[in-house]
Parts: sequence; C-alpha cells; structure tokens
Amino acid sequence: METRKLGNSDLQLSPVGFGAWAIGGAGWEFSWGQQEDADSIAAILRALELGVNWIDTAAVYGTGHSEEIVAQAVKHWKGKRPYIFTKCTLRWDENRKVYPEHSAASIRKECEDSLRRLQVDTIDLYQMHWPPRDNGAGLEEAWTAMRELQKEGKARWIGVSNFDRAQMERAAKIAPITSDQPPFSIIRRAIEAEILPHCEKNGIGVVSYAPMASGLLTGAMTRERAAALSPDDFRSRNPEFKEPRLSKNIELVERLRKVGARHGRGPGEIAIAWVLSHPAITGAIVGARNAKQAEGVMRAGEIQLSKDEIAEMAGAAAASAR
Repeated sequence: METRKLGNSDLQLSPVGFGAWAIGGAGWEFSWGQQEDADSIAAILRALELGVNWIDTAAVYGTGHSEEIVAQAVKHWKGKRPYIFTKCTLRWDENRKVYPEHSAASIRKECEDSLRRLQVDTIDLYQMHWPPRDNGAGLEEAWTAMRELQKEGKARWIGVSNFDRAQMERAAKIAPITSDQPPFSIIRRAIEAEILPHCEKNGIGVVSYAPMASGLLTGAMTRERAAALSPDDFRSRNPEFKEPRLSKNIELVERLRKVGARHGRGPGEIAIAWVLSHPAITGAIVGARNAKQAEGVMRAGEIQLSKDEIAEMAGAAAASAR
C-alpha cells in the first residue's frame, strides 16, 4: 500500500487510518451505542492485516476505554507496530459528562494518563481535540504545553483538530503544526474554502475524519436503521440522519454505489476515495466495529477515481443538496 508523508513529520501514513471513536463503547455523551470489545480488537487487527499503519483515538472516546482497547489490540499484533495518535483537551467527570479543559496542568495529566492506557512511552501524534469554546488564551496555553511534551519526548509530533485557519495561525507562532484533523466528506465540504488551502500552503498534513459521514454513506444505513438508532448513539441526534436530509443522503449513496460498481467496490469505499482524491488530504480516518466492516473499507486508498468520476460525484452531492 502506498504511503503519504504527514506534514513536517517523519511519519509515512497509509491513506486510510483506523478510527477508534466507536470502539469506546456505550454509556458516555458522544457514544455510538453498545460495542463488544472482542469485535473492536478483531476490527483493528483486520485493518492492520489489510495494510493500515496508524490508529487514531482520543482520551475522551469511551472516557479512556478506546485507548485501552487500542493497547490490547496492538499487543496482539505480530507485525510492525502501527503509529498511535490520540488527543487531549476533553475531560470528563465522575458521571462521564464531558467538558473542555485547556490548562497546561490538565494537558500534562492527560498525556500521562494516555501514555499509561496506551502502554507506550511516547505518542506518535498528540492532537488538541478542540480549540477553547471562547477562542481565548487557553489555545496558546494548551499548545505551549504540547510543545513542551514534544521536547520531553512524550509526543513525537503535535497537531490540532477542529481548528479554523486563524486558530492554526495563532498556534503556529508558538510551535509548528504537524497536522490538522477536520471533518470532511462529500456532504460536508466547508474546509475546502480556507482550511485545506491553508494546510496545503503551509505544509500541514491533514488527517480528516468522518469520510463516510459517520456511517451514513456506507450503503448500510436505511431509513429503518436510522429510525432505530439508540438514544445512546450520538447519530440519533444528527439532522443528517433525519428527514428531510436522510432521503437525499440515501439517494446520494445510490449514486455512489453506481460509481463503485465500476470498481467492484461499495459506496462507502467510494466516499472515502473521494476524500483521498483531494491533494491536501494526507489520510482519512475510517472506523470499523468488527472485522467484516474493516474488510469492506480499509483498502479504499487503493481506488483511483478518474477526474470524470470525481466531478460526477460532486455533481451528485450538489443535486442531493437541493
């Protein structure tokens, strides 16, 4: 599988990385509902077998549980150790209620806790999960703390997530940004205006999340399944999974399916390949909840879409949005 250099780092990434949000399991504010740990480990191992060489998680996913499952899976893996990425600035209380925290002391504690749960001595890419809600000086304090952790060798490289251009410019005055992690899919394209051009111009790698729109573009999401999403699944509150958007999104999936048929691939893989076709994108974060799901999406980086197909899908998305 081809690899792509991530920003200013020495990390050579497979086009697709394993996204470990859903494997955090149920019982917290932004869960994907119930999840079996054995299925999660099998999904990670199958992704690694298929050539994926990086795993993206976060301390907050399952309030620490995702990191622990990643560690278990990597311990079972007999091949070359994958790169492990995680994130900070989202904490939780005794009731698993999530809250932001950008103080230097918190960043340091979060890093130590993540190192312990992941059972590693250094984090390959440590990312600030969200900027401060008030867009205040907490951004500089947190990024300065992350720079110090990098100097100490506890993080090899440091990046940001969900930052806009101005916020990246502020952080870059303190320390170079290796990567940005924004949402990006054929139905969520806001970053094309400013963020992707800024990253491309400044040599910042981009590992985008939700290329299949949180499972909406996989081809497996029906109206019945969307209506039956558990209240414990954050997607049950997402307007893209409700009418009138849902029918338009399902129509788009059918158009993706037609393109996929030419390649012998499913609509989810085509949605991922569309994201990877953008020159500013280094890699796409793709989740899977069992080995079968991993089988169906982790090789999407091999798909070479033609310019006509890319234009065809962009037109289909625009038609769906009307």
